[in-house]
Amino acid sequence: MIGAAVSGLCVALLLFGRLAPLSGFVGFVICAYAMFLIAYSVLVSLDDDSEVVRDRLITMVLWTAAVILCSALVFVILFIFVRGEKAIFHANFFTQDLRRTGPKQPLTVGGIKHAIIGTIIMIAIALSITVPLGLTGAVYLNEVRGRFSRFIRTIVEAMTALPSIIAGLFIFATWILVLHGQKAGLAGALALSVDMLPIIIRSADVNLRLVPGSLREASAALGAPSWRSVWHVVLPTARAGLATAVILGTARGIGETAPVLLTVGYTKATNTDPVHGPMVNLPLAAFELVRSGEPNLQARGFAAASFLLVLVLTLFVIARIIGGRGPGNLSKRQERRAVRASTRVANRMISTYHKQNGTAPVPARGVDRVGAP
Repeated sequence: MIGAAVSGLCVALLLFGRLAPLSGFVGFVICAYAMFLIAYSVLVSLDDDSEVVRDRLITMVLWTAAVILCSALVFVILFIFVRGEKAIFHANFFTQDLRRTGPKQPLTVGGIKHAIIGTIIMIAIALSITVPLGLTGAVYLNEVRGRFSRFIRTIVEAMTALPSIIAGLFIFATWILVLHGQKAGLAGALALSVDMLPIIIRSADVNLRLVPGSLREASAALGAPSWRSVWHVVLPTARAGLATAVILGTARGIGETAPVLLTVGYTKATNTDPVHGPMVNLPLAAFELVRSGEPNLQARGFAAASFLLVLVLTLFVIARIIGGRGPGNLSKRQERRAVRASTRVANRMISTYHKQNGTAPVPARGVDRVGAP
């Protein structure tokens, strides 16, 4: 691989410097990479057959694509943090808004308090709408399986790839133009709900599918109705996955700009009323500040974007930690809680049995782990 890289670089230098009238850095990189792949294929073919050559070549292309994507992501993250480090390390950045902050004032004045509060309010309203609807929809798709389940699943999968600007236009057309609602936090929360709902339904749907069918069969064999099996068996078993679905939907809603841009307006002051007056969230604040043209305001915008990146990354890490265990795999604490609940149920059944037969009850002992006496 090293020899092929050196060969490709040398051939590109000859073509661009001596043999051909070529120029440009991008063309040089593309030419060097193409020559590298050709040389690598030739060198591998000296010892292996054509199938191995194709496998090695495709592997190299995939590794190159992964390196390019990761490098681009790292560059974007570092660029945002470097541009925003001047403002983010001031205490006032999280405790003040921009109501009395001019474009020329130093970074020791003003902050994104209004954007943080607006984000919390809008996400809270959106979650109060999407969590019940999303979990109910996932249960309907997996447990009820009515005549519309295939249609609903198709709509959910289509809405997952829906551009976020469409959600904002939909709420703008219905809530603001038709129903004459105000541009406020409630309208923004409704637009975010349209974006978050398919993510929650689809993720919850996948996690409910992972619940073993034997658990449902055991519950049905004990005479439990369908709703009781879902409430007491299916949902507790998939609890970690459902929490992951909610967190993923929250991360999607926190990072959206376009729906909020069309439905809430923009303000520099803190507004805690989601029904009246414009409200701003973190992505919208970063967008407006970065495009202002003033260096200090741009620094605040990049700092808001940095805080948003950290927040979304934290949510994804939490979702990864919670969703790392599959349905039915309990933590140590959950195992102990299940043991205590099982022991209470066993003691109640033993007491009932001995009370009916007039004998002295012998309490059941606890167990060290689930299923082991």
